[in-house]
Amino acid sequence: MNRYKARLVAKGYAQTYGTDYEETYSPVAKMTTVKAIIAMAGAKGWPLHQMDVKNVFLHGDLQEEVYMEQPRGYVDQTRFNLVRRLKKALYGLKQVPRAWSYKIG
Repeated sequence: MNRYKARLVAKGYAQTYGTDYEETYSPVAKMTTVKAIIAMAGAKGWPLHQMDVKNVFLHGDLQEEVYMEQPRGYVDQTRFNLVRRLKKALYGLKQVPRAWSYKIG
């Protein structure tokens, strides 16, 4: 039995600032801050854990109304004009990092 994986990705490059989104967000930690936290944890004997969340961006809820055309290969021939409103974030959208950060913060 063959298994195939697919990922639905939005065409974020086609989004227009001011029309499709208002701001972008890129969470960044300065290396000096990371080093200070690691040093403090080592000095106080605190345990350190690393966490890598796969498909983390898919858990953010969108605040804006975002619509997407049917992906190529999945077009319903009876309703080929159909568009979908996204409620959850998808890879490729400009709003995804901000939506995820808002969800965890």
